[in-house]
Amino acid sequence: MSSKLFSPLTLRGLTLPNRIAVSPMCQYSAQDGFVNDWHLVHLGSRAVGGAGLVIVEAAAVLAAGRITPADVGIWKDAHIAPLKRITRFIEQQGAVAGIQLAHAGRKASVHRPWDKEAGTVPADQGGWPTVGPSAIAFDASFATPVPLTVAQIADHVQAFVDAAKRALKAGFKVIELHAAHGYLLQEFLSPLSNQRTDEYGGSFDNRVRFLLETVTAVRAAWPQELPLLVRLSATDWVDGGWTPDETVALSRLLRDLGVDLIDVSSGGNAATAVIPTGPGYQTAFAARVKQEADVASGAVGMITDAVQAEHVLRTGQADLVLLARELLRDPYWPLHAAATLRHEAPWPPQYVRAASSKTPLREDINYGTELD
Repeated sequence: MSSKLFSPLTLRGLTLPNRIAVSPMCQYSAQDGFVNDWHLVHLGSRAVGGAGLVIVEAAAVLAAGRITPADVGIWKDAHIAPLKRITRFIEQQGAVAGIQLAHAGRKASVHRPWDKEAGTVPADQGGWPTVGPSAIAFDASFATPVPLTVAQIADHVQAFVDAAKRALKAGFKVIELHAAHGYLLQEFLSPLSNQRTDEYGGSFDNRVRFLLETVTAVRAAWPQELPLLVRLSATDWVDGGWTPDETVALSRLLRDLGVDLIDVSSGGNAATAVIPTGPGYQTAFAARVKQEADVASGAVGMITDAVQAEHVLRTGQADLVLLARELLRDPYWPLHAAATLRHEAPWPPQYVRAASSKTPLREDINYGTELD
């Protein structure tokens, strides 16, 4: 029986060689938004390792949209050339390069996870004012955001459009809009963070308006033959917050606007949320989106095993699996998964002698290397 995990996935005019994606994972290693050698090696090694889609971490569409001062950016044209170096290498390995476009909203301007300090970075240390739908801080260690005006919302929609155009020039074939994990687009979706009384708050139709306007504008600017993804948090995991039912309803609207796949995560918008994590704990949300909204979905969340990933796809819970921590632990997870599933996946020619179990342990006279 052929492997579903290693079958191609076609979205519009683009075909991914397999259904394994590198989930966008912030490295907090950029300066002024510029990617560097760390990002090239980090992302490039996952392409070498056999992932079909490699998605660059959340790239801020505005400088003020960074989570930390060390985030990757795509808010100015100068960011294009370094990003193009990465897309070129990813494609040389047979993978597809994607990028996540993001704005951190009220969760912006914070310290990196490994810094001694936590919460908002003070202005005298390089921090900046944050924005959001309402003047509600994420928690006590975060600054209270300034609510966006209607005119400023339109400016932010344009910032996503401009970033998408830069992404295209940088060689990306897939873009994902980040509307999850308590960042700006999701802050407008959830009644926990959005308590506006204008046309962008209150009812479901009003709370989804900012995201729908952004998707409409980006889809118009992004080539019709290339796919557009959206990452959603399916639930806030808090009573009175965003719900899975709303996620399904929103996914139907996004499908009709030309979104090709919903990357289904959860949480991130409530500091007090208690999330029942465990293997595959979010795949049921992806299954609901796929089955009830009739749109392709991506599953995330503690997917670590090849058989587990194969099961998610073969049982119709999702069309794509996105791995994060497991690909940090093992950049070559796809190649090892192929061996587990008895699928013939080509190793890079530079590695194939060591990868083959048939290669005898001997000194290679031509290269002077020990094959052990």
